[in-house]
Order: sequence, then structure tokens, then C-alpha cells
Amino acid sequence: MTTQTETKLGVLKKLTELQVLAKKSGKKRLAVAVAHDEHCLEAICAVDKMGLVEAVLIGNEKKIKDIAAKLNLDVSKMKIINEEVDTLAVRKAVTMVREKQADILMKGFVSTATFLRGVLDKENGLRKGDVLSHFALFEIPTYHKLLGLSDAAMIPAPDFKTKVAIVNNAVEFMNKLGYIKPKVAVLAAVEMVNEAMIATTEAALLAKMNQRGQIKNCIIDGPLAYDNAVSAASAKHKGIVSEVAGDADLLIAPDIEAGNMLYKSWGFSANAQLAAVVLGAAAPIVLTSRSDTEESKQASIIMAAAI
Repeated sequence: MTTQTETKLGVLKKLTELQVLAKKSGKKRLAVAVAHDEHCLEAICAVDKMGLVEAVLIGNEKKIKDIAAKLNLDVSKMKIINEEVDTLAVRKAVTMVREKQADILMKGFVSTATFLRGVLDKENGLRKGDVLSHFALFEIPTYHKLLGLSDAAMIPAPDFKTKVAIVNNAVEFMNKLGYIKPKVAVLAAVEMVNEAMIATTEAALLAKMNQRGQIKNCIIDGPLAYDNAVSAASAKHKGIVSEVAGDADLLIAPDIEAGNMLYKSWGFSANAQLAAVVLGAAAPIVLTSRSDTEESKQASIIMAAAI
């Protein structure tokens, strides 16, 4: 019988619990690239009122102030750096993080491609490792605790080496959130190793690497089909004996299609709320989707501030 994963706060069941972690962690400095964006400013101001971040808004100053006036947002105490060229605004925000003048980077009203070019710049960017990956933490009404997912937005078809990096990025972040040994389910269509299905063989390799200490600070099992990963009853019915099955903290998708479908289906069909960041850089990056709710945008900033 599985037991729920413990964190330093116990079992995390609600995204609002991240606020407790963020308050303990102390106020963080947030650099926002191309900040003249309505949804972005609304989320920042909401988190600012909680006393969790100190934001620096880099972008078109007039547009920032016009948006604030239109939405009745108070940005009077926030530092605004006027920069009307998107690439230069991104560069300034990245530089602030690289030079430790900010703890978190956030994307505003700029294309993801332009934003990531600044992050990945070999000389002036925020490269830490070889792989940037997306991590989301979901509050799903039908699941008994928060559930992580990676990668649903960054890497189209990860090879095995990249999957190892995806797992390490996500586990390192969850460790910083207080998860002592998160339970990681590596997903495939079936729970048996099938040499004709590469996702199953790579899942088994990840599990064995974990057993041999090559991937640390977590418990990995795979391959696991989605039902085995999140349903103890399903795992029991199929005779699966596992610490992870039915009690996963983190799901590793076999590719971006599977990950993105889970991400979108939970949000649009299961009334899930989420917090999401990009990992693998020198600091957490808040890069939300236009379709994410206002609550999710706020939660993403709070989660980045919680580590």
C-alpha cells in the first residue's frame, strides 16, 4: 500500500499552500520583460499585494501606465524601466537576473521565440545546463494532492538524454519546494516494457537509473500508464506493486503531444488550476500561456517565489 509523499509542509493539496512557502522564503525580486501586458500586470499586482514579490517592469513606460490606469492597478511603487524595443527589454531583464539584481524572470507581451533567444544567448543569457524544460504543478479536483507534469511546452521529441535532464530539472525544483523524495511516474501507453514502444523502454531505463543512484532525490517507476500512475485502484487491479503507482507527485510525459494534451485537458475538462515555470536556467522563468487563467498566472509567480 502506498503512502503519500511528505514535504516540509506535509502533503501539498492546494496551490494556495505555495503562499506559505513563498512567505517563508522571503520577498523575491521579479524582472518582467516587455511588461506592457494586461494579464501580466494584473497577476503581478495581485502577488505584489500579498507582499511576495518586488517587481521591476521593463517595457514601454507609457503603455504600462496606461494599462494600469485602465485596470485600476497600482504600479506607483514599482520600478519601471522604459525600453520600447522588445529585444532590448528582454536583454535588460535577463541581465538583471544574471547579475543577481532579480531572482525571477517573467515573460510579458513578447513572442516566446524572442524571449527565449535572450534567455539562451551564449554570452549574455541564463544558461545553466543544456536543457530548458517546462514544469507545471496542478490542483486537480479529482486527485488527492498536487500533481506535477513535465514537459508539456518546451521540448517536442526528447531523446533519452533529454528525458534524464527533464526529470532532473523537475525533481530539483520539487526538492526546493520541500518535496523530500517526490514520486515520479514515467508515462507510456502501457505498463509493460515493449521493445516496439520506445517510451516503455526509456521509462524502464529511467527507473533503473534511479535505483542505481544515477538519478537522485526521488523515487521513479515506469513505464506506467496514466491510470496506473494516478489511481491506486487501477494499479491494484493490474497487480502493480509500486510506491509510485496511484500516488504520483510528478508525471513525465513521453513527448510534448502527450504532455500538452494532459495539460490542456486538465485545465479545460477537469477544472484544474495550475502553476507553471520554465526550468534549467540560472533562475526560474515564469512563461505562462495566453489560455491560462488569471489565478494560474498568479500561482506561477508565487511558485517561482517559493523556492
